[in-house]
Amino acid sequence: MKPYFETELGKLYNCDCLDFMKTMEDKSVDLVLTDPPYRDEKDNQPTKDMRANGGMECFGNKLTKEQFKEIERVSGKQIIWGCNNFDFLPPYKGFLVWKKHIPEKFTMSMAEIAYLSENILTISKVFYKASNSEHRYHPTQKPVTVMVWSLKFAEGSVFDPFLGSGTTAVACEKLNRRWIGIEISEKYCEIAAKRISLEASQGKLW
Repeated sequence: MKPYFETELGKLYNCDCLDFMKTMEDKSVDLVLTDPPYRDEKDNQPTKDMRANGGMECFGNKLTKEQFKEIERVSGKQIIWGCNNFDFLPPYKGFLVWKKHIPEKFTMSMAEIAYLSENILTISKVFYKASNSEHRYHPTQKPVTVMVWSLKFAEGSVFDPFLGSGTTAVACEKLNRRWIGIEISEKYCEIAAKRISLEASQGKLW
């Protein structure tokens, strides 16, 4: 399959991630780092804060057990954000927490949790950033700093089957890590390609 976009470090594909993963060999990537949809389209009801800020886009269905089984098969390690929304994940002793700077009166989540496969960590780690000045291209977009932090817990090549606006790939470009990204929406592929291209042209942290 021809990539939608590529750099020296990685490739972005515009397709269904399950179909793509079924073509991959076992343990062909070192790490899956992803922030998959947490709700099915029918469940994407906006909170009162989202309604006040212009509503919420319906952008797909949440991670399925079949998709997770493929993620386990094709990767050596896994970091999956939003793990409290998926009851089929294996028991885990280690997890990451992103503590947001959100006032108590807001109804939106004040923290998010990521599942860690046991071969990464068996303890919890917390990341706190007081503010996020990044432009939001996607309704559930993580800050690049959160994904850069996440990547430091596992080495090697990175695969994100739910790339969205490209944050995981941008973080990989910053850290000079090889990556593969899948995004089913052409709209977000275009946004991701622009963000990744900009980061790739600016050089690396190391």
